[in-house]
Amino acid sequence: MKLDELGQLFERLPFATIDHLRPFTQGHQEVILCQGKTTEQVVGIAERLAAASGEFLATRAEPAHRQALVARFAGAEVNELGRTVYLAPEPAPEPTGRGVILVVTAGTSDLPVAEEAAVTARAFRNRVERLNDVGVAGIHRILTQTDALRRAAVIIVVAGMEGALPSVVGGLVPVPVIAVPTSVGYGASFGGVAALLGMLNSCASGVTVVNIDNGFGAAAAASRINHA
Repeated sequence: MKLDELGQLFERLPFATIDHLRPFTQGHQEVILCQGKTTEQVVGIAERLAAASGEFLATRAEPAHRQALVARFAGAEVNELGRTVYLAPEPAPEPTGRGVILVVTAGTSDLPVAEEAAVTARAFRNRVERLNDVGVAGIHRILTQTDALRRAAVIIVVAGMEGALPSVVGGLVPVPVIAVPTSVGYGASFGGVAALLGMLNSCASGVTVVNIDNGFGAAAAASRINHA
């Protein structure tokens, strides 16, 4: 592709450069990170993405962002807990991933990060299942769910505190496990650093780790694995 042809795939607004090449380079449309953006900027970017493809995904959307997007796009799906807004194309596309991405949470407090991951994985054309509140404080809860774990093609495990659950899951399954440390925990958890270090030092094979509270990053990685 020539440079002048490449330039036609970028749409320049006063505050953003919309990258319409992203589906070809990344496998999915550009995603709007609402954090740090005004409502006008978020809506403006969403309008251009929707015009190009009929859909958009907005993450880390504050209440004002969510309200503005829903007012502008009647069909947009809001996940208050995950702080996402997703406008799905019509008709709704069939999943293209080869299997199920299972999103597992250690505790209910981890749900905001897990929901961000689940919505992102679905927007990236994956089938998604959830398994919530099965942390090591009552380890029998996860041990009774081995069938669900083994049905999955990729597993995202979201945990705070000491971050032990991904090691447990990694020891039970033969598929990739993506660990997401959350900032849930008391003082010595250091805002998720303790969970992050615990996951990085996992003795279970096949466990990889993303940044603290990064449900989006976990879903993006899981989707690539599921589409490989």
